[in-house]
Amino acid sequence: MFNNLISVDLEASLYLLSGVFFILGIRGLSSPETARLGNYLSMSGMALAFSVTILSLKDYSFINLALIIAGISIGGTIGTVLSKKVAMTDMPQMVAALNSMGGLSAVLVAWAAFLSPGAFELVFNGHIKSSSMVELLLGILVGAVTFSGSVVAFLKLQGLMKSAPVILPFRHLLSIGALAVILSCSYLMLMGAESAQILFLVISITSLLLGLLLIIPIGGADMPVVIAVLNSYSGFAAAIIGFTLGNLALVITGALVGSSGAILSYIMCQAMNRSFFSVIMGGFGDEVSSSEIKETRPVKVGSADDAAFILKNASSVIIVPGYGMAVARAQNSLKEMVDKLKEMGIKVTYAIHPVAGRMPGHMNVLLAEADVPYDDIYELSEINSDFAQADVAFVVGANDVTNPAAKSDPNSPIFGMPILEVENAKTVLFVKRSLGIGYAGIDNDLFYRENTMMLLGDAKKMSEDISSSI
Repeated sequence: MFNNLISVDLEASLYLLSGVFFILGIRGLSSPETARLGNYLSMSGMALAFSVTILSLKDYSFINLALIIAGISIGGTIGTVLSKKVAMTDMPQMVAALNSMGGLSAVLVAWAAFLSPGAFELVFNGHIKSSSMVELLLGILVGAVTFSGSVVAFLKLQGLMKSAPVILPFRHLLSIGALAVILSCSYLMLMGAESAQILFLVISITSLLLGLLLIIPIGGADMPVVIAVLNSYSGFAAAIIGFTLGNLALVITGALVGSSGAILSYIMCQAMNRSFFSVIMGGFGDEVSSSEIKETRPVKVGSADDAAFILKNASSVIIVPGYGMAVARAQNSLKEMVDKLKEMGIKVTYAIHPVAGRMPGHMNVLLAEADVPYDDIYELSEINSDFAQADVAFVVGANDVTNPAAKSDPNSPIFGMPILEVENAKTVLFVKRSLGIGYAGIDNDLFYRENTMMLLGDAKKMSEDISSSI
């Protein structure tokens, strides 16, 4: 047993350096072309932070080292296995699961510090310092909400819970009541109440319930924003616990994740023309009942041969990928079809909506997996005006983000949301399993337009059949 191997000043400097690596890593992740480098930089920052933490230990007993090595080994093994086995279509669920682990870690560390404050140097005059108690209470609140909320998000994304909003009676009053209980118990603890452990347990349980109450009413259409919000929460939880532990690396990385997640949430809310408050309040997609779906209207249904004929005679085609492509794992077969069209001299580009899929950047990742050139991929603001000049808009399961009701129907729940204006193309080929509603819970008027041909079936098989016909 011996003291830490590096000085306090060197420890702070190395933690700061690891923070620089994280900042550069996030900067690299902002573009597909630099994403790989961004990952390497972030991995380097984490490796450095691990190393500094081990070297700065105050007690190098065998038990402490064994616990640290075991934790790193178990976590690293699980992460490696998951990264190799989880399909890209399941990546949103994995992100939700990882967010839940971040929240749970904050809760466990807060409980450890509360039960053994001396080990964390939180005691002053025989009691936990007020500032440290505030940090512990915030860590419990944010961590528990992140954990339970992320579990619900995982269940919805995995299909183990229905994606539609679960509207509980008096849900807003229940949430306000839970928050009132948390604040009341926190006040009593700060005032030095004797039953501190019971109050801390009540706060923990109520915070977990608050996470459930906040996320259950949120429908699948808002899941991309929810993932970003929960990611932000997990970052703030880590930062709060970083203050408790006096760990600069946790403070830096937690603040980075928290702030970047909050900014991303704001950007995505703008892309959906919805306020952050309305997303958190939930209920999106509950406004329209199945009886209001207009599936009896005439619709033009075509075959793979019909689509191949139209595509071969086009001069410009815009591909619009959506969650249907992800579910069918059709990105590679779609890329093969596009390659054949390009060989014929046809201009082909891809249009990505900010909230297409189930998490931020979902479509970009899937297209990158299929080696689609980055130069062929355009965001909504860059390509929307091009649809009017396009011969064909080829939509693959992108339902809500192409719905013209967002522009034409003031009563629609998505009214005002910026959409990909595919209806302006000369011909719209829409690949979808059925005429069913999307995650927003509303019918898509695009299905019934004169220039739309529905290609009903699995996106992967349809792309393969069209490619063969071409």
